[in-house]
This record gives sequence, structure tokens and C-alpha cells, in this order.
Amino acid sequence: MTVTTTPRRTVLAAAFAAAVGSAASVPAGSGSPPAAAPRGGAAPASTIGYRGWTSAADWRAGTAAGTSAVAGPRPGVTLARPLGTVEYTDPHTGTTRLWEYATWLSPEHRPAPPASELIAPWNAAPPPGTWPRVETRATYTDGTRTPWYTLGVWASGDEDVRRTSVDDQTDGRSTVWTDTVAVDDTASGLRLAAYRLRLTLHRAPGSGAAPTVWRPGAMTSDGPDRFEVPATAPGTGTAVELTVPRYSQNIHIGQYPEYDNGGEAWCSPTSSQMIIESWGRHPTPEELAWVNPEFADPQVCHAARRTFDHQYGGCGNWPFNAAYAATYPDLQAVVTRLATLTDAERLVAAGIPLITSQSFHEGELDGAGYGTSGHLMTVIGFTAEGDVIANDPASDDNDAVRRVYPRRQFENIWLRTKRYDAGGAVRGGTGGVCYLYFPTTLTSAQRHALARAGVR
Repeated sequence: MTVTTTPRRTVLAAAFAAAVGSAASVPAGSGSPPAAAPRGGAAPASTIGYRGWTSAADWRAGTAAGTSAVAGPRPGVTLARPLGTVEYTDPHTGTTRLWEYATWLSPEHRPAPPASELIAPWNAAPPPGTWPRVETRATYTDGTRTPWYTLGVWASGDEDVRRTSVDDQTDGRSTVWTDTVAVDDTASGLRLAAYRLRLTLHRAPGSGAAPTVWRPGAMTSDGPDRFEVPATAPGTGTAVELTVPRYSQNIHIGQYPEYDNGGEAWCSPTSSQMIIESWGRHPTPEELAWVNPEFADPQVCHAARRTFDHQYGGCGNWPFNAAYAATYPDLQAVVTRLATLTDAERLVAAGIPLITSQSFHEGELDGAGYGTSGHLMTVIGFTAEGDVIANDPASDDNDAVRRVYPRRQFENIWLRTKRYDAGGAVRGGTGGVCYLYFPTTLTSAQRHALARAGVR
């Protein structure tokens, strides 16, 4: 069986493969690449960097125009004094409306080393009648700049504006692939040397409501071109299994075609809902009232609707899932990459489960029973032998969700940047992409584990 859970990731993976090298192939059905193709060896220095703006000092360091800082357990920025009004035509409804707006511009951040990719997650729970736009502008290593790229028009609901990414953004040197800014030709040596984020907060004219954004940030990386990653040994004392609800995406097949038809397309919101509920957060009965009462696990339907990207046409937008998680009280979320499976062990040992993105053909992951061009699942524990305990939503029912996957197979399909598909063609890999959801109140062990993963 082949599961195509997030079709847009196939497009992005193809772009990665084109950028990092030639489309080598092996004969179909050969089962493995040529011996010389995989690249193992010593682990390279990590090229992953995450920078989040999370404190009052962070907000003061930026440039506010009509916005002000908000204190509390989740310091943020909110619309305080509109600069004026702007028209916005929703591309998915055709409706043009006038909105008041204000902006916040981050200081320039220079990742080390310069990056070939950038993903910018944010946290927000805008009330009805409000919404933020998140943008980035990068400086290349040759001193020139990208245009301002829109990385998301975000709304908690879908009554005012439709939540959306923006297609066809490129300057011929870099391109936005839904939620990822990627240098087009990495072989040229061109990289992103610096970037800024811009938040534009909108509200209905005369409204007293205001959107607040917490923890805007960006993950940059310049991952090595490798089919195989170095193996890691199981950590000492890291055998643990966290209590996480089990939800199957497949029991929703055919539900809500307007949100990509359930089933295979809902791996991301199903995984998100499992982790959100593991932290004790739940949608209210009022929020679930729209769901057909004949459908099981209505909270998964709710998560799909609240993460649906109307441009992409699916629920697999990485930052949209993080933003949805952060709509729950005192819950924070980031999208980043991890360099090793040891980082994941450390997080789980501290009580923080994670959601991982990977692609593989059926023969590469024992016990999965499917292949996928892009799939999200949760990592909730490790056995004493170091194997991965996952809640995998690509299961026939909730009881079948818990899986144990071989350590070496899992770390390779998750962390590699290139792979061979079942037909022998070269495809891209996600290079360790994951979602991390965690509350504002953390233990010292959780703070330490997040810090070791580059998240502060």
C-alpha cells in the first residue's frame, strides 16, 4: 500500500532533489541503491538554527508601528493603534474588505551558518474579526535581497478571511514552497545570510478586538546531501513511554471533502490533536458542535478544519499546525529540525513528545505496512533497546495506532535529506523536521531538553 499523505511535500521534495544534485536512479525493483550512493560517516556539524522572539526585550528590539508588547506567561505583540486601513481581497472568496492594520518588524538575524532553507512558525489565537499576516525578507550571501515573501495569512476560524499560503512567490533565486523558503540552486553556493520577519496585524475598522502574536520565529538550515545518516546508540535511562491519546486518520476517510476528504490527507492535524490532548487541552463542546454527530473523534475533524490551508488545499502546512496548537491556553508550538535521534530521546525523557515528518517506501520501515511521499506521526517513547514508540495515525483504527519502529530505520528515514523511492528515482527527505508543542510552565528538565534542541 502507498499512502500519499501530503501531496505538496512531494513537490517540495522534488525541488530539494533538483537543488542538491542530479536525478540519479537505480533499476526499479532492485530494493536498494548502489553501494557507493549512501553517505554515512562521521556526523557533520549541525546547520540547524532556530530563533524565536519570545520576551519583552525581544519585542522592544524590533520596530513597532502601531503595535505594543503584551506581558504575561506568553509575551507577545498586539495591535494597539492602527496606522490606517488597507484593502484585502480574499483570493478564496473574492470578497474585498477594509481592515485597520499595524506592524512589527524584527531585528535582522544572521544564522550561522547561512541557510538554504527557512521555515517561519508563529503562535497566535486571533479573535473573530482579526488576523495576522506573517512575512520574511532575506539577504543573500552576495548582499542582495529577496522580496518580502508572505508565509501565511492566518485566522483561527474561517469566517473573516480564509487561512492561506501564497503560491508563485519567487525572485528566480529562491522560491516559497507553501511554508518553506528554499534557495533554488544550492550548488551555486548562494545562501540566505540574514533575514527579518514582519507581522502585519489586522482588525475590522472600529473594532476593539486585536490579534496577538506570540513566539514568531524561524528555523534555518543547510542540511548535508545524504541518503544515510550516522547511526546513534540508545541513550542510557531514556526508555520511557508518554501517555498520549491514539487517533487514527483513516477512520475519517471521505469525511469533509472541503477539508481534503479526511483519511490519508489528515496525518498532520491528527498527530497535532494527539499531542495537544496529551497536554490536557481540548476543543470545547461549542467548538465541536458543527461536526456530524455520527463521526467518531470529532476533535480530529475540528483540527483538520482549523489547519486547512485554502491555497495548498490540505492540512499539511507545518506552521499552520503549530499555530493551531498555540490557540489552546498557555500552549506554545514551534516547527524546527533536530540533528539526531538522541535529541528526540532527550525531549521524550523530559516529557515532551514530538511530531516527525518523513517519507519512505514500504520496505524501509518494518511494521508500517505502507509507503509515503510525506507523512506525519508522533514519537511518544523509546524502548529499552532504543526502538521508537510512535502513535502513527496511518492506522485502520485507534487501537492500531501505537507502533514500535526499529531505531535505525526510523532515524534514517526521518533525518536524511535524499532518498530513493520504490522505483529507484531520487527524491528529497525532510532532514529531521518536527513539531514541538509544550506549555508555558516547564520543568527544569524540559527547559534543558528544549534548549539542547535549540529552542528557548
